[in-house]
Amino acid sequence: MPEPAKSAPQKAMEKLGLLRDIDLALHLPMRYEDETQLIPIAALRENEPAQVEGVVVDCQVELRSRRQLLVRVKDDSGTLLLRFLHFYPSQQKQMSAATRLRVRGEARVGFFGREMVHPVVKVVDEDTPLAQSLTPVYPASAQLPQAYLRKAVASGLARADLRELLPAGVVPQGLPGLKDALHYLHHPPPSASLAALEDHSHPAWQRLKFEELLAQQLSQLQAQRERALLAAPALRAHPGGLHEKLLAALPFQLTGAQQRVSEEIAQDLARPQPTHRLLQGDVGSGKTVVAALAAAVAIDAGWQCALMAPTEILAEQHFRKLVQWLEPLGLKVAWITGSVKGKARQKMLDAAGSGEAQLVIGTHAVIEDKVKFARLGLAIIDEQHRFGVAQRLALRNKLKAMDLEPHLLMMSATPIPRTLAMTYFADLDVSTIDELPPGRSPIVTKLFTESKRHDVVDKIRMAVADGAQVYWVCPLVEESEAVDLRNATETHAELSGELPGCSVGLLHGRMAAGEKAAVMAQFSEGAMRVLVATTVIEVGVDVPNASLMVIEHAERFGLAQLHQLRGRVGRGAKASVCVLIYSPPLSDTGKSRLKAMAETTDGFEIARRDLDIRGPGEFMGSRQSGAELLRFADLQEDAPLLVAARALAPRLLDEHPEAARRQVARWLGTKAEFLKA
Repeated sequence: MPEPAKSAPQKAMEKLGLLRDIDLALHLPMRYEDETQLIPIAALRENEPAQVEGVVVDCQVELRSRRQLLVRVKDDSGTLLLRFLHFYPSQQKQMSAATRLRVRGEARVGFFGREMVHPVVKVVDEDTPLAQSLTPVYPASAQLPQAYLRKAVASGLARADLRELLPAGVVPQGLPGLKDALHYLHHPPPSASLAALEDHSHPAWQRLKFEELLAQQLSQLQAQRERALLAAPALRAHPGGLHEKLLAALPFQLTGAQQRVSEEIAQDLARPQPTHRLLQGDVGSGKTVVAALAAAVAIDAGWQCALMAPTEILAEQHFRKLVQWLEPLGLKVAWITGSVKGKARQKMLDAAGSGEAQLVIGTHAVIEDKVKFARLGLAIIDEQHRFGVAQRLALRNKLKAMDLEPHLLMMSATPIPRTLAMTYFADLDVSTIDELPPGRSPIVTKLFTESKRHDVVDKIRMAVADGAQVYWVCPLVEESEAVDLRNATETHAELSGELPGCSVGLLHGRMAAGEKAAVMAQFSEGAMRVLVATTVIEVGVDVPNASLMVIEHAERFGLAQLHQLRGRVGRGAKASVCVLIYSPPLSDTGKSRLKAMAETTDGFEIARRDLDIRGPGEFMGSRQSGAELLRFADLQEDAPLLVAARALAPRLLDEHPEAARRQVARWLGTKAEFLKA
C-alpha cells in the first residue's frame, strides 16, 4: 500500500530536521509566554503582554476602512475590545455572546478604550485551570502552528531516551542532569527567571551546551583517530633533490615562519598516514611558496600533486607562479579548468592520467570524474572554506584504487580564531604563518562617504601621475532594480571619462576566461593603470605596483572579504592606501566592520572581530554543509565549557567508547559525517 500523504505541518517538521524523538526533545524554546496568571482588565498596562478572562458581551463584523471582527469582553473590573483584521467565520461563531474567553496579548488604548489586536484566544469555563508552567514558543515556520509543535515536542520529550550517558563526576559542578534540564527548559515554573532562560545563562542551558560541545569534540576526535588508521604514501624529499633545488632557486629568502611551517608539513608528509593540515596566514604572508615546497616534496618522492583553487583567476595566479618556479627545474605542470576545451583539455587529462604531469593546477574541474591521476600523493586546496564537503572528498578519493588516501593540505587567508580552531577545526593540525615577508609596505585605510567620491577620483589622478596602479572594486556587474548599488560597467565608463589619457580596464565574473586573462595580463604588466573590478580579484591577485585600492559600497561587504580585497595592495615598496566608500546611514554591523578595518590591518584581529559580528559560519564555509553543528553553545561566552569538554573527550573515548558513540549519535546524528572532510 502507498504511504499516506504527509500534512503541511509534518513536511514543515521534516524541513526543520525534527525526525527523531531526541530531535524534538532538543528543539528548545526561543522564548516563553506567561499563561500561569490572570489580571483584571482594568489592570492592563499599555504594550505589556498580559492575560485576562471575561465574558463576550458583543461580537460583530464591521465594515470601516476594512472588514474586521470586533469582540467586546467584560470582567468585574471593565471591558476590553478584541480586534481581528483577518478572521474566519468559525472564529466569529466561536466567540459568540455569553462565551467565556481567556485572552492573551498586548493591550493598547484606542479610540474605543482598551483593546488588543489579534490576541491569543481560548474558550474556557469557570473551572478551566491556569497553566502550571510558562508556555514555550518554539522556532517554527508558517506551515507549523505553535499548538501542533508544542504537542509534538511534548510527545517526543516523553518518548525520547534521555538516560545519562556520561559517567558520574565528569559533568561540571552545579549543572543538573540532562533529563531534568530538558524538562525545565520546555516547561519552566512560573518562578523561573525569564532573563536567565532567554540569555541561556541558566544552569539547565549550561548543561545542554556542555553536552553539545562534548559531542562535537568527540566527533572531531573520532574523525582524527579514524583517519590515523588509513594509509597514505610516505613522501620524503631526497637530499639534493627537487625540494632543495627549489629553495636554492627562489629569488628571496623564506621568513622564519615560512621555514617553520614548511618543516611541519614535510614531517607530516613523511608519515604513512594521511595528513590533514590547515595552513593559515594573513593576506600576503607567502602561503603559495610553502605550497610549492610541499608539492616539491611529493614530486621528489615520485608522486603527483594537485592544487585546486575556487576561481580561475586565483588558479591562474598559482599556475603562473608555480610554473615560474618549477618548470626551470624540469617539472611538467598541467592546467585544468572549465574554460580549457577540446584537444588542449584532452592533452592535459592525458598528462595527468599518465603521470607525465607531476603537478596539476586548476579549479573544481580537477575533481571531475574524467580527471584521473597516475599517482596522486598530495592534494592542496586553496581558500578551503569555498569548497563543499563533497568536493573535498572527491579529491581525496582519487587514490581509492590503490587503497591509499592522498595527503591533504588546506590553505586559508582567513585566520581561524582560537575558539573556532578548538571546535570546528579540532581534527586538523594547524600551521600558522604569523609574519609577513620583508619589504611589504603598511596599508593605511581611509573612510569616505559617497558624497566625497570626487575627492577619491582626485586621489586616483595623483596616484596614477606618480606611476602607481589602482583597483576600484564594485559589488555588482550591471544595474539591479532590487539593489541600488553603483555597478562596475557604469563606474568603468565614468572613470574612463574622468581620467582622460589613462588606461582604465574592466574585469568581472561574467567575462569569458580569455577576456579576463587578457585584462589581468595588461594590468600585471603595467599597461593598464586603473582596473575596475568586482570581487573576482578578492584573492590571489598579486601586482606589486598597485598601491591604491578603492572599495565602493564597502558597507555591503563582509569583514573578511574587505580584508582580503585590501590585501591586493601593499605588496610592493610603495606606501599603500585602501579607501572605503560607504553610503550612510550605516547599520550597527556596518559600523562595526568599517571601524575594524580602519583600526587594524592584522588578519588575526580582523578574524576575531568577524567571529564576534557574524558567528562561525563564514569561517566554516561548507564544512558543515549548511547545517550549524553548534546550535546552543556560543564560542565566545562558553569558552570554559569548551575547555572542559575538550579535556573530557579523549578520556571518554578511551574509557567509555560506547557512551561516546551514543553521545555523538544523540547530538549530531548524520551531521558528524560533515566533519570528516
